[in-house]
Amino acid sequence: MPSPSYRRALAAGNGCPPREPPPGLTVSVPGRGEFFVRDSGGERPVVLLLHGWMVTADVNWIHVYQAVIDAGYRVIALDHRGHGRGIRPVGPFRLADCAGDAAAVIDALACGPVLAVGYSMGGPIASLLAHARPDLVAGLVLCATTPEWTGRDFARLWRIMGLAQLVVAFSPFGFWTTMLRLNGMADDETAAWLIGELGRCAPATLAQAGRELGRFDSRPWLADLGMPAAVVVTADDRSVPPVRQRAMAEQLGARIFEVPGDHLVARLPGSPFNAGLLAALAHVSGSARGRIRGAGTASNDDPGRSVLDAD
Repeated sequence: MPSPSYRRALAAGNGCPPREPPPGLTVSVPGRGEFFVRDSGGERPVVLLLHGWMVTADVNWIHVYQAVIDAGYRVIALDHRGHGRGIRPVGPFRLADCAGDAAAVIDALACGPVLAVGYSMGGPIASLLAHARPDLVAGLVLCATTPEWTGRDFARLWRIMGLAQLVVAFSPFGFWTTMLRLNGMADDETAAWLIGELGRCAPATLAQAGRELGRFDSRPWLADLGMPAAVVVTADDRSVPPVRQRAMAEQLGARIFEVPGDHLVARLPGSPFNAGLLAALAHVSGSARGRIRGAGTASNDDPGRSVLDAD
C-alpha cells in the first residue's frame, strides 16, 4: 500500500507533474473512440511521440516534450490502448491496433506526414504505423527498442507477466510504489504524480501488451520501409540489449545515435537522451524535408554534437 506521504499527496490530487506538459485535447474518431492527445500546436514539422510499455505518454515524455518543442517541432503524443487515458479495448491488445489508433489521430488532426518516434514498445508501434501507412510517416526514430522480443534476454520477463497482472490488479498503488522505490524514487509529490498516472493503466491490458510484445517480429519487413530513419541506442540498457538495438539499425539502414543510460533514461530530468533524440530528429528531418508538413520552420542546427555518434 502507499506510504503515508504518498497517501497525503494522492488525497490532495495525485500530485503535480514535474514539468508542464503540452495542452491536452480529446480527438474523436468514429469507429474507434475518443483519444486523449497532447498537442503543442503550431505550423511546425510534427513529431509524433509513441510511449513504451506499462507507462503513459506523460510519464515517458514529460522531460522530453519541451526540448523537442524548443527545437522547432510541433509535438503530438497519445496514450496507447489500456495505458493511462488510452481507450479500453473490448478485445485483446494488439500492437497493430495501436498503430491504427495513431494513424487515425494523424488523419483526424490532418497533421501528416509526421516524424514518428517510438520508445521501447512504441518502437514496434511506430514501425507498424510506417509499414501500414507510409503516406503518414515521413521519417522514423526508434529508441531503446528492438525488432523482436524473443530469446533468453526476454524469456524471464514474459514468464512473470501472469504474476504481475495479479499484483497490479490487487494493489495497483502498492505495486507502483514498490517499483518506484526500487528505482530510487523518493516519496515526494512527483512520485505521487507518477503513481497516479501509472494507476490509470488497465492491469489486464498491460499483461496482454507484454505477451503481444513477446510475439512481435518486424525483421521480415523492417528493411523494406525505405524511409529516412535513425536509432537512438541506450548504451547501458539492461532491458533491451544495445547489441539488438544496433543490429536493428543495421537492418533498417539507419544512422545510430548513442546515449549513456539504462532503459528508463528518457524519464529522468536532465537526461542525455534529449540531445540524442534531437540529433536523430535533425538527421531524419533533413533527409525527409520535402515530405514533412511545416518543413523549413524547425531549427537546422545540429543539437547532437555532444552525443556519441556511431557514424
